[in-house]
Amino acid sequence: MPVSGLAVAAASALWFGILTSVSPCPLATNVAAISFVGRRTGSSGGILLAGLLYAAGRALVYVAIAALLVTSLLSAPTVSLTLQTWMSKLLGPILVVVGAIMLDLVRIRLPGVTTSAGMQRRIERWGLLGALILGALFALSFCPVSAALFFGSLLPLAVQHDSGVLLPLLYGLGTAVPVIVFAVALATGARRLAALFERVTSVERWMRWGTGGVFVGVGIYLSLVHVYRVL
Repeated sequence: MPVSGLAVAAASALWFGILTSVSPCPLATNVAAISFVGRRTGSSGGILLAGLLYAAGRALVYVAIAALLVTSLLSAPTVSLTLQTWMSKLLGPILVVVGAIMLDLVRIRLPGVTTSAGMQRRIERWGLLGALILGALFALSFCPVSAALFFGSLLPLAVQHDSGVLLPLLYGLGTAVPVIVFAVALATGARRLAALFERVTSVERWMRWGTGGVFVGVGIYLSLVHVYRVL
């Protein structure tokens, strides 16, 4: 695998994670979970540790799902050969669909994992361990945008580069970047940092639309080249 190709794939996986983390649904669960668990630790260090453990819980789930799917797909010779043969043709239409979802041109509803009030109280009693568990649970709560980015963009990229761990791990770390920033703001009482973070999340729509537009454009180009062969 060329180093340059791996570097581009790694940067893309990290960006997909960051874009996921500032999408309204994952962002709301992230901030709520850190506040919910972190404020009960009794110290600033506990808040920061809760944020790190919550991020670790999310990352571990993403790595586990992606590693299982990528390994399963590539371990079957027939499926692996089919993917290698058709991936270039499938990638264009996949990117167009993902971009359309990010641009709100296509709206879908997905079932998600929810936590009851009783479960939240039990998690609260677990303290810092609860932050890890809550991160894992919320990682399974896929919204349309996060599902499109994970299953429609990250997984094809991981399959293409035979990377069932590295790229999903970078994606998971990307989903944790704003969360860690917010945890640091809460732990240090840096109100200005928290305010800056809120401003960054306010441009989420423009980030999502910009990336969605790029996806549609690249998807159309790849479709014209590999599917219709007109370029």
